[in-house]
This record gives sequence, structure tokens and C-alpha cells, in this order.
Amino acid sequence: MIKITMRNHFLLLLFIPFLFSCIPAKDIIYLQGEPIAKKEIKRINNIPYKLQVDDILNIDIKSNDETLVSVFKKQSSNSKNTTIDESQMFFNGYSIDSYGNIRMPTLGEVNVLGYTELEVRKKIENELKKFIKTQEELFVSVKLAGIKYTAIGEIGSPGPNIIYQNKLSIIDAISSSGDITAVGNRKKVEIIRNSITGTEKFTIDLTQISAFDSDVFYIKPNDIINVIPLKQKTWGTGTTGLGALTTIVSLFTLISTTFILARNL
Repeated sequence: MIKITMRNHFLLLLFIPFLFSCIPAKDIIYLQGEPIAKKEIKRINNIPYKLQVDDILNIDIKSNDETLVSVFKKQSSNSKNTTIDESQMFFNGYSIDSYGNIRMPTLGEVNVLGYTELEVRKKIENELKKFIKTQEELFVSVKLAGIKYTAIGEIGSPGPNIIYQNKLSIIDAISSSGDITAVGNRKKVEIIRNSITGTEKFTIDLTQISAFDSDVFYIKPNDIINVIPLKQKTWGTGTTGLGALTTIVSLFTLISTTFILARNL
């Protein structure tokens, strides 16, 4: 009677991995489904980013007479090196301090906190006109020195990252951070966003093609991408049938050994 009971228990344990522990394919495949034909073009809700403390700006001032504007430009520490890297941007760019200011040659402190790139460009142009009275044409370029984000949780390469693009989708960001692990929840990826108005949290389902229509499909600078784990990781029984089976067999062996030793006592 004991052998039959133990055998039934063993068969039950064999089925547990396949019923509860295996991760279905639909939970790990990105952008499933067919795109829905649009009758009208939807305008992307791309609200201009407002600058925050510790952002770094790349500001370039040009004119027909370069000697005229040279006093307003920061001298590059390695002007001969055309390769862009994070350290170069840090030392040659304009970092926004805790008061929301950048410090420019001749112009001095310029407050840019809460401004967009376009607004900062116009503000600098107006400041330059106070010093330059001639009819020389000025060209001012203001760009954020890359899009910085931080990926945490079930991600291949967690930590901060900077992508030198004007626009960055969450798919690009996740790909650049080593992709989501096998036990990461692709159906509920969290995006934590800090702004001058406070902190917001959004979620996006990356397993559905409808993710392209999400307002948070394109991330903003300083976003935090948090990939929470699936329940399978909490259970600790493996992500595949074989892995779960190995765990269950080991557990069954331990129980059987304990039971046999207890009978012989």
C-alpha cells in the first residue's frame, strides 16, 4: 500500500513542473499579433523633454566670423579626437548644476532647469545678441548629450546606459541592456519617470504588437526601466520543463531518503 502511494506521489510530482513551472512561449515572445490597419495617422504624443539637474548639454555656437564667437565657446580638452564617448561629453558638455544653471564662457550662469532644448537655444541666442551688435549671422545648436536611462531587475546587463540618439524606443533600450532574462515579465515592464512635477510609473506589455501605440513606447532621458520577475523565479523550480523536472526529482529523492531512514529507525 505504501509503494502504491509513493508511486502516485512520484507521478504527481512529475507533472507539477509542466503544469506550473514552465514559462509559456507567449510570455517570452515580443510583439505578438497582427498590426491593426489605421484609418488615420495617429500623431505620436512626444512631449518635448524638460531639462533636469545633472543633464548634460552639448552647445555649439557658430558664425561667419569664428573669432567673434570664440569667447562664448568652451575649449575642448581633446579637440583632435572626433570619437564621442561618455567621458568626453562629461568634460566638454555643459552640466546642469543643483540650482538648474549651466556656466558658459562670457555669458556666465544661464538657468535652463525645466526648459526644452528649443527654449534653451532661443535663450542663448538672445543673450548673445546683448554682446554681438554686428549683422553677423549666428548659428546656435543645443542638444542633450545622449539619452541616459537605467535598466534594473530581470535584465541581461543592469545599470545606467547612454544612447546617442534623438529618440529611443523601449525595445532599443532593452536590447542595448542585454535583453530581458528568461524569468523577466515582458507583459508588465515598468517605466519609472522623474520630472520637475514629480515621479510617475507606467507599465507596457512588450508581448503585444499594440506596444507601438503606447505613449511610453519611446522612453525619455533619466527613465528607469524595471523588469519584474515572473512567479516561476519566486517558486525556484526552473524555467523549462527539464529544469523544473530536475528540481522536483531532487526534492523527491530527498523525501524518499528521509522516509526510508525514518522507517529504519
